[in-house]
Amino acid sequence: MSLRIAPATSHATHTDNTVGRHHNGLQAPHPSKGAPSAPGLPDTLRNNLTAQAPRGSPSLNASTIPTSAHPLEARLLAWRSTQEALKMESLRRAYGMAEPIRRGMEMKIVQDSSFVPLALGGPRGNVHQDILALGGRDAEVSWEDVFHNDEFREPPAFHDEMEKRLKMDW
Repeated sequence: MSLRIAPATSHATHTDNTVGRHHNGLQAPHPSKGAPSAPGLPDTLRNNLTAQAPRGSPSLNASTIPTSAHPLEARLLAWRSTQEALKMESLRRAYGMAEPIRRGMEMKIVQDSSFVPLALGGPRGNVHQDILALGGRDAEVSWEDVFHNDEFREPPAFHDEMEKRLKMDW
């Protein structure tokens, strides 16, 4: 494992806004012109068609990663993946193999949890996963954290959600 600081350049160097929606066999990830979080708003950054770059680290949950064709977003995900690999390698060299394995097991347990209350973000967001991330992603606020298509719906209370889950809502 190397101590690489910046990810390798595997992103596209040029995009063209004048091509159609189908170019060189690539298909746009979203048929609409809007962002996945706000479909009514045109998103010029996501309308480009490029080859898909690797998406983050395998420890990230694939359902929470936004699908985009913009090279900057793919580059930022590759940067996060490289930084995570660097920190895990540093932990392995400082504390031995047990520390990265323990952190990986904790992350896997949190990702595989079957029930996340809506008060903690529901199935879309995982506060525990953000806290366990090596960079401390619990302090970050991204576009998907703010605009998630159901901002006008009031979330159910925690007790109502537990009663429904335990079939006590007769």
